[in-house]
Amino acid sequence: MLRELRRGAGLTIKDAAEWLVMGESAVSKIEKAKIAIKATHVRALGQLYDIDAAKLDYLLKLVKESNERGWWTAYRDTVPEWFRQFVGLEADSLDLWNYEAEYVPGLLQTSDYVRELMKANRPDMNEDEIERQVRLRRERQERLDGGQPPRLHFYINESVIRRPAGDSATWRRQVEHLIESSKLDHVTLRIVPFSAGPHPAMSGSFVMMQFPEEDTPAFVYLENQRGAVYQEDPGDIDRYMVTVEVLERLSLSPDDSCGMLGDALKPL
Repeated sequence: MLRELRRGAGLTIKDAAEWLVMGESAVSKIEKAKIAIKATHVRALGQLYDIDAAKLDYLLKLVKESNERGWWTAYRDTVPEWFRQFVGLEADSLDLWNYEAEYVPGLLQTSDYVRELMKANRPDMNEDEIERQVRLRRERQERLDGGQPPRLHFYINESVIRRPAGDSATWRRQVEHLIESSKLDHVTLRIVPFSAGPHPAMSGSFVMMQFPEEDTPAFVYLENQRGAVYQEDPGDIDRYMVTVEVLERLSLSPDDSCGMLGDALKPL
């Protein structure tokens, strides 16, 4: 519908992209319903396309309904809306690049590791809330393991494997799970060692996604304690693509990374 409205207004994808301050590929994916659209984008396009109030209200209702569809809506009381949107997108991706500075990546976390994180980060959570977080992690992992899963490229700061969570048995199971996961065909796991020195990802963790039939990543996802930012500007995406290239060069090979994980098991 948005494509027809744009054409009816005599505008190009480039016009819409410039208005929204995002890449043309991202606008194309929105029009083809390949990625979720935000209500703020619909309101902005409503101004550009000169959409009347009644039609705009209808479009905003469709946005709300489409963003609520999906298995992850069962966790609407557990996780915020901005993260539910991310979970929906990751399952549709073709390639996913994830750099983690402090935690084991969510898609590689064991249940006990999640419990330890929740207890440390959210001491206000009760046991039922923690278990819902555990189930959400498991379901995300299961949906990215079967069928035709996206290619997952993980870059983990060495500090992640030097900071144990829970007792020795809990941490041992987590490290063993990392080793097992690294052997999956669609998973590449590389550790960025302390010896690599300064690198461009030191500003923080990030996730970058690319979707089928697209030549470049669609966005970079940056999360903080109060929300998340989707960086879709081509310049920002290019910067993170360079960051991934540098991480690829500085990190240990998959085999050497697996060896470092094996060494981390010895004291346990």
